[in-house]
Amino acid sequence: MGNNEQKLNRGFGLTASLALVVGTIIGSGIFFKQGSVLESAGSTNAAMLAWIAGGLLTLASGISVAEIGSQMDKTGGIYIYIEKIYGKIWGFLAGWMQVIFYGPAMMGSIAAYFGILFVDLFGLSKSLEIPSAILALSFVGIINSIPNRFSAGFQIITTTVKMLPIVALIIFGIFFGQHNALGQTVAHISQSGQGGFGVAVLATLFAYDGWVTLANISGEIKNPQKVLPRAIIFGILIVIVAYVGVSFGVYQSLPANNIVKLGQNTTLYMATNAFGVIGGRLLSVAVLISLLGTLNGKIVSFPRVLFAMANDGLFPFAKQFSKINMRSRTPNKSIWFMILLGILMIVFTNPDRLSDIAIFTTFLFYILVFVGVFKLRRRDPLGEQRNFSMPLYPWLPILAILGSVYVEISEIMHDLSGVLISIAIVALGYPVYLVLSRRINNK
Repeated sequence: MGNNEQKLNRGFGLTASLALVVGTIIGSGIFFKQGSVLESAGSTNAAMLAWIAGGLLTLASGISVAEIGSQMDKTGGIYIYIEKIYGKIWGFLAGWMQVIFYGPAMMGSIAAYFGILFVDLFGLSKSLEIPSAILALSFVGIINSIPNRFSAGFQIITTTVKMLPIVALIIFGIFFGQHNALGQTVAHISQSGQGGFGVAVLATLFAYDGWVTLANISGEIKNPQKVLPRAIIFGILIVIVAYVGVSFGVYQSLPANNIVKLGQNTTLYMATNAFGVIGGRLLSVAVLISLLGTLNGKIVSFPRVLFAMANDGLFPFAKQFSKINMRSRTPNKSIWFMILLGILMIVFTNPDRLSDIAIFTTFLFYILVFVGVFKLRRRDPLGEQRNFSMPLYPWLPILAILGSVYVEISEIMHDLSGVLISIAIVALGYPVYLVLSRRINNK
């Protein structure tokens, strides 16, 4: 079944790959997280440091994955990496988690949020939130069901559009802000905001998440051994500049206590103040386009994990999900199966809560990947298989591991029930693997 991999179209060059990294990370977090990060940090100095610290931890993680990705050009991302490093069972469980649980929940939560904002912006009935979410998810699914140059182009367009308000907010804050961005403290931190610098960093790490999605489509990247490391590293650097820049602009434009009071409405209030009612509306439209771009990144990425697993025979109905549409050269059955799961989550569950629950196992598999850097270095001490060798080895993967362990400890302390649910869902994949592997061995 491995021949199907060769039928994929390598339609993602450096620009589209860069847009995928930037566009998938930057969703709505930068527009809505300013208040909560500042409230947790307690001062603008600490909040700025939190955004920088979260960015550096993410960069260390991205560079670690870039080194591994430069050695493997097969579609599937961490499913492939973990399988090659630790064996099939661990690779399967990593893929299972993304296909059954995390991927659909992320698609569903982004689409659901789009539906809420869309209805609110145009003053429509609340009853249209779910239909709007399903339409958004289906629309992006259609774009991904035609040749991937269209999804690549859509990613470039939406990423460009979402960068415009970010640049505008940064410029306005730096040149027209009336306050000192640094040195402000929050007078009264509410109970929900307590937790200090560590909680603020945790909030930024969630805003930075999404960079790993590019690794899932290696089979559709032109010259992936060189393009993937560049796109991940430069993409994360662009996001760090954007996040830190917007934070500085917001803190320069509004008093710290006002930012905390405004909460999720901070950037909308700032945009309306800076550019009038029309400016506020344009920012809302840009956020909607930003969400579509993030959704596109997820739909480009997660179904490729399903396709890769099916291509190896390691998923129920593998023959169907490993098929590629010969016109578009995209794995349409895998795409629409995961969209259907996302729609079911929108209708019957709270996908936002499910994606939060999945954070623990997601970062658990990240840790395995980061440890894998050391294992691959031992297997190939001369670097004959590496097209990219990270600087500052071994400190960067150590930093990535420490950051991920911090996320895991925080999840256990704050959401133990969610942690246990996520472990249980991943564990359900084990009997599925046993059945599938027995079937493969009997052939």
